Amino acid sequence: MNKELEFWQFIADRLKQNENVMLLVVAESMGSSPGRQGYKMAVGKRGELCGSIGGGIMEVNLVELAGQILSATSAAPINSTSFLKPQIHRKTADSPSGMICSGEQTVIFRLVFPQDIKTVENIIDAIERRAEAFLTINSKYFNAGPREVGTPNAPENIKSGFIFEKESGSDFIFRERLGPKNDLYIIGGGHCALALSEVMSKMDFHIHILDDRPDLNTIGKNRFADDITIIEDYVKIGDLIPAGSNTYIVVMTLGYRSDEVVIRQLIEKDFKYFGVLGSRAKMATLMTNLKKEGFDAERLDRIRTPIGIPINSRTPEEIAVSIAAEIIAVKNA
Repeated sequence: MNKELEFWQFIADRLKQNENVMLLVVAESMGSSPGRQGYKMAVGKRGELCGSIGGGIMEVNLVELAGQILSATSAAPINSTSFLKPQIHRKTADSPSGMICSGEQTVIFRLVFPQDIKTVENIIDAIERRAEAFLTINSKYFNAGPREVGTPNAPENIKSGFIFEKESGSDFIFRERLGPKNDLYIIGGGHCALALSEVMSKMDFHIHILDDRPDLNTIGKNRFADDITIIEDYVKIGDLIPAGSNTYIVVMTLGYRSDEVVIRQLIEKDFKYFGVLGSRAKMATLMTNLKKEGFDAERLDRIRTPIGIPINSRTPEEIAVSIAAEIIAVKNA
């Protein structure tokens, strides 16, 4: 099951049992903080846990605090349902987190009540349908809904998937685009594509497969991709793949000629990552020929090929691991 979906279903299950849940969200992080923006954890009233905000003694302490608040609110509800808890991971800090990795993170504590079930169900529905929707939390507000054009939670204003702003006093606003924050287009649906789809399905990527072979058996086996498109000809692929700072391209078609067609169609677009599977000699020849034709050398040099980190991979599964590692390195740079 999708981790994000599993997380919100954990919360929904407890709300349906008329139990409060403490939601912890990393609103921002700096330096080498173990908890990154968007990390989440849910704490049930009997100490049940789901997710993580970075681990270590910091997490232990914040879970303990969440449990204390849950116990207190079971007797008497409180007025403020959200607050911020800064965590500074340095021994010399006035209020150190107990960790010494030298980073910082700010954690939102948000009490989620049974009457919030509709919001949580909206989140689950959006994730299941891969619909464009946004989670909003502030000092009083907890909601999820579709995009609002021209407002701060419109997609054009949430390029990284998140917005966090501290306002006057203890007020703040946190917005997150729900679902995968990145798009991975795998062009070619063979054995390596199947293996790569499986690896990347466990991460924050919406996976698209495109191929021109409708009867390919590995496409029939691919239950990991979010969508599969059979195209008539790779010369039309430029119409199907938008440029974007969160768009990742992996080309692994049947052969040299079809790889070349795809590169010609996509070379003028800007992507976060553009890689092509192939031997060093074959790809060097291809790039040299394209440069001789007048294609922009700088753009061609941005293409990563041979694709993946060098781990002497042989099998489709090993190749998938090497490609996934390179993509993650680019994403987190």
